[in-house]
Amino acid sequence: MLDLCAFPDTIHGDLPLIQTSLAGPSIAITILTLIICIYGALWLLRSSDEVAVDFIVEVPDQCNPSWSGKILDSPSLKIPGSSAIQCYCPANGRLLETVDSATPATIDRAIAKAREAQLDWAKTSFVERRKVLQSMLKYILDNQENISTAACLDSGKTRIDSSFGEILVTAEKLKWTILHGEKALKAERRPTSLLMSYKINEVRWEPLGVVAACFHNLLGPIISAIFAGNGIIVKGSEATAWSSTYFVNIVKGALQACGHSPDLVHAVVCWPTVAPYLTSHPEISHLTFIGSRNVARAVAASASKSLTPLCVELGGKDAAIVLDDVKNLGKVASILLRGVFQSSGQNCIGIERIIACPQTYSKLVSLLEPRVRSLRPGSILEDGDGVDVGAMISDATFDRLERLIDDAVQHGARCLAGGKRFNHYLHPHGHYFSPTLLVDVTADMMISQEETFAPIMVLMKAQDMDEAIQLANSTEFGLGASVFGDDTKALEKVTTQLTTGMVSVNDFAVYYAVQLPFGGVKGSGYGRFAGEEGLRSLCNTKAVCRDRFPRLISTAIPKPLNYPILSVARGWEMCQGIVELGYGETLGRQANGLWKLIQHSM
Repeated sequence: MLDLCAFPDTIHGDLPLIQTSLAGPSIAITILTLIICIYGALWLLRSSDEVAVDFIVEVPDQCNPSWSGKILDSPSLKIPGSSAIQCYCPANGRLLETVDSATPATIDRAIAKAREAQLDWAKTSFVERRKVLQSMLKYILDNQENISTAACLDSGKTRIDSSFGEILVTAEKLKWTILHGEKALKAERRPTSLLMSYKINEVRWEPLGVVAACFHNLLGPIISAIFAGNGIIVKGSEATAWSSTYFVNIVKGALQACGHSPDLVHAVVCWPTVAPYLTSHPEISHLTFIGSRNVARAVAASASKSLTPLCVELGGKDAAIVLDDVKNLGKVASILLRGVFQSSGQNCIGIERIIACPQTYSKLVSLLEPRVRSLRPGSILEDGDGVDVGAMISDATFDRLERLIDDAVQHGARCLAGGKRFNHYLHPHGHYFSPTLLVDVTADMMISQEETFAPIMVLMKAQDMDEAIQLANSTEFGLGASVFGDDTKALEKVTTQLTTGMVSVNDFAVYYAVQLPFGGVKGSGYGRFAGEEGLRSLCNTKAVCRDRFPRLISTAIPKPLNYPILSVARGWEMCQGIVELGYGETLGRQANGLWKLIQHSM
């Protein structure tokens, strides 16, 4: 602790009022020490109220390294003659489990339970909510291996991709919400006007009730929803139905360990025929949807039946522009490889197009070709260190991907690596697509306009920076983008002129790692999740206007405006006076307005 007695001159110089009024520096030091101790005690007390609580969640048997499931002859989510979902590992075709598809009755029960739990949860303090999030964070950090294994089994991704896709982004969202969530949701004062100067104006963000999310990362929307005081129903993909239960049980475990009802949060998995029952449900107060535009149109139509507000993120054709003045092209190449091939390209903010200016284009091709050729697909849980790129969640898009690549080659593009599905000799029942490098792509080729969502690196050449911007903006999408270069003005010009919801400068998708508002424009959807904007979108934004000095001044209707109106002429004159006093563009007009008020108030 700082010893103030060692600085008597400072005390004499900086605290004359304290010393004079209390007759001596020792009393001043005592008071200051007491204040520091009280503050420290309150801080420790608050910290203890928020300390993480340990809890146990049953880890699926399939996460055990010795587990070995049956390999399906023809891996498919559907089982003939059954409504159950057949969950399997897309990296090798091993059966994980069968999961019952939710029914309308199942959804009704989940919403009813969440609604009942939310009534009490809405009354909790931010301290109590942070404690739950702290407990979740600790569990995730303590159990990274199991969480990664579950993600790898259910999606076929690599451990590194599971860390970026499940663990890091969830830990970041938890940490940001713990540190900044309360500030985002605390009531905020707003400015007033001359006429309303006796009023205090504020905006409050209050819980909506039960919200829903059709989301790829289950824990992300849950974190925001419960911190905002809501209950939530999360609908995951049928393709990852098996891991959904484990991940949601982490939240339920944290809630229960902290003394709250685990019914606040529910995961439902269902076939597309049942999903409209959830998206049109009158008890759902807000819906976040991530998916394709075709499905989004159906979701929007369904939600409109109950006028449920929507946030929709519909993918993109994100461009990475590489300017000619890049200093370290090798470093940029590594970022581009991560941006394209992470999660086998199944990343809504993955780089779908690389647009390079003339002086960098050929160099970039030379750097990228050998590295793309050397990428090794496989199952990280079985093949060890010999895997760079995991499986794809399904082979349903493989025919379309091969057609897009063939069309590009027929129209002048060059395929320097990959270009077709990959038949893995160790995992013949896995879903693999060869890491692909396609160069000399032009804007009139289908692959430059359609989202691939696959491990396909597309290079396009621009004649200059202006054409690079034009090419980047030439699709129906507008989610994210990247720009690489050295000149600050050029980088700012590109950033400003890109028609997207997000831009990373000399990086890839970092806005997702710092909780900036996430979302796009044009065909990439509308609304935002993440950050302050996303957290507030899950609340009822309530405007409150109240008297500043309620016992001294409050609104009273003047006689000329009081019903019944005795004189329309006098009332009209008074209205003119009010408007001119409050909004006159000159002091003279305001003074004239005041005079009219005085005249007609008598």
